[in-house]
Amino acid sequence: MNKISVIIKREYVTRVRKKSFIIMTLLAPLLMAAIVIVPTVLMMNQKGDFKKIAVIEEKSDLFKGVIKNTKDAEFVYLDNVNLNEFKTKFEQEGYYGVLIIYPEIINTPNAIDLISKKQPPIGLLEHIERSLEKNIEKQKLAAYSIGDLDAIMKSIQTDVSVQTKKLDDLGNVQKTSTGISMALAYIFGLLMYMLVFIFGSQVMRGVIEEKTSRVVEVIISSVKPIELMMGKIVGIALVGLTQFLMWVILTAGITTVLKTTLLGNSGITEITQSMPQNMMTENQAVAGQAAVQEISPELIEFTRLFDSALNQPWLLIIFAFIFYFITGYLLYASVFAAIGSAVDNETETQQFMLPVTIPIIIGLMVAMGTMQNPESPVAFWCSLIPLTSPIVMMARIPFGVPYWQIGISMLLMVVTFIFFVWMAAKIYRTGILMYGKKTSWKEMWKWLRYSG
Repeated sequence: MNKISVIIKREYVTRVRKKSFIIMTLLAPLLMAAIVIVPTVLMMNQKGDFKKIAVIEEKSDLFKGVIKNTKDAEFVYLDNVNLNEFKTKFEQEGYYGVLIIYPEIINTPNAIDLISKKQPPIGLLEHIERSLEKNIEKQKLAAYSIGDLDAIMKSIQTDVSVQTKKLDDLGNVQKTSTGISMALAYIFGLLMYMLVFIFGSQVMRGVIEEKTSRVVEVIISSVKPIELMMGKIVGIALVGLTQFLMWVILTAGITTVLKTTLLGNSGITEITQSMPQNMMTENQAVAGQAAVQEISPELIEFTRLFDSALNQPWLLIIFAFIFYFITGYLLYASVFAAIGSAVDNETETQQFMLPVTIPIIIGLMVAMGTMQNPESPVAFWCSLIPLTSPIVMMARIPFGVPYWQIGISMLLMVVTFIFFVWMAAKIYRTGILMYGKKTSWKEMWKWLRYSG
């Protein structure tokens, strides 16, 4: 046992001291935070180039003044314009583009063109489409001669936003967000895939390096092959756990700072959540609505998502991630170690890598589909099958998984990785000192059956 601990310490210290480990440990949480924060900040402070657009209607004036100006665009309606001539010189006259509305748009949705030298932003197109859609609907309703149509349309206009809440076994209700659950499923599924594959490959490369440099012959004289293999696997596993725990700590710190700086000063949490709507007095409700209107809508939505993210079962998620990383890594790392011991160089590993990587890739594909339907039979069974469960189960947990399913999955993982480590050890002890012979699956099967 003392010999294994020495090997573990050597593998751990060697890798933790590498600059690549330190850089990735520090940068990964910042990159994850940037993926979430930067788009929100850009939307809150988005000030695009002001665009002046000429609007020309062919043979009608049904939509004159319908498309209103925005802070980023001005719509100038032109009459009696030679369209063919204007299309060649609109930029010289200071216009970003020409919007041509054909009379057929009443019955043909795509009877409208926006001509410009640059690709127009999606927000501009959506503003034009929504404005014309509402006006066309209004004109069609007017054909039925309904009195007070404007008042009726204004009174029936309604925006619906479904607020999801989760009820636990104790009857407690917490706000949730399907979008946050999908994001966490994607992040943890992909992260599990990357960590298992990257650190498992490190085990294989380490075994090959020691074998090709003949260092392993010296080490084997002092320790048993199984001790060397397990020391290398466990040492690299501790490297992965150290990196993950550092990510958790750094992410928690970044989250606290962001909540204090970005959201703390806005007072939005107090405005939108501190007082239930049905308990507000009329004056309080009006004051609250006025305060909310002064805040960016993107910031309001970001705050809701932020609070929903905090309501996730983080203790279960972190515990499950550590468990599935350890067991999933041990399972695949033992296979990678066996492959590394059976070959003389990294080129020869290609014939053995495909059967090993297929289950990992299938798990990642199922995990991506799990975001749409976490309760599907495919997601259920792949979260129980040990070869895919580390990735798929981590994608399902943010949506809520019964504890009995997690228990069965974990039990199967423990049994399977013990079996795989046993098989890998039998191959490793023979292959690690085998040189100059091209190994095949048939040869590895013989080593597995060898009882000497």
